Amino acid sequence: MRCFLRQHDRQNEAAIFRYFFLKMLTNSHLLIFAREPVLGRVKTRLAADIGPEAALATYRELLALTAAAVQAAQVPATVWLAEAPATPALGTPARPEWPGLPWRVQPAAGTLGERMAHAFAEAFAAGAGRVVVIGTDCPELTPDLLQQAFTQLATHDLVVGPAADGGYYLLGMNELHPSLFASKQWSTATVLPATLADAEHLGLRVAQLPTLADIDSGADLAAWRARR
Repeated sequence: MRCFLRQHDRQNEAAIFRYFFLKMLTNSHLLIFAREPVLGRVKTRLAADIGPEAALATYRELLALTAAAVQAAQVPATVWLAEAPATPALGTPARPEWPGLPWRVQPAAGTLGERMAHAFAEAFAAGAGRVVVIGTDCPELTPDLLQQAFTQLATHDLVVGPAADGGYYLLGMNELHPSLFASKQWSTATVLPATLADAEHLGLRVAQLPTLADIDSGADLAAWRARR
């Protein structure tokens, strides 16, 4: 009887947690920065090591893994494409790599930081209270980590997913802090420490997720294959 009651209590706790988590998600939004899978336009650093065709195949694999994690996390999301697809026009159904998700095109000009700040600003203006951005280079990003990111924003001002190369695979906040996107040397090992220094200067409470590896080179790809 006691075993039955303990099991019943655990089921109740799980149901209560899921209720409050889903309620929190109504005020949350995930931004996915991605590219269309086009030969010669994706994973150029990786292509230098393994060739453009293999790099494209790897990128398609990374897209599929990211899309699966987002779908399993059940987080409201928008895909922000680096370039407009050749067809169809904006406003048509979801891209085939991102079933069920709306998509936008990143501003043509500006740095990566300026484009991310633009996407965050739009999400907050639309009513989101917690906004998180990810890319598509991190195959070990899980649904649980995505959910953790939004949960951490209930008690922190900023959540960061450090990348092993010195950048980050995830960044989230409760309100826009433009300085976090300014004066950064993007795609270098200085991005994460510079972002954390800015957060400290602003007095933000920061939560850090586990460090994960991006796939940018042939060595990165080989190391990930070996861990699987």
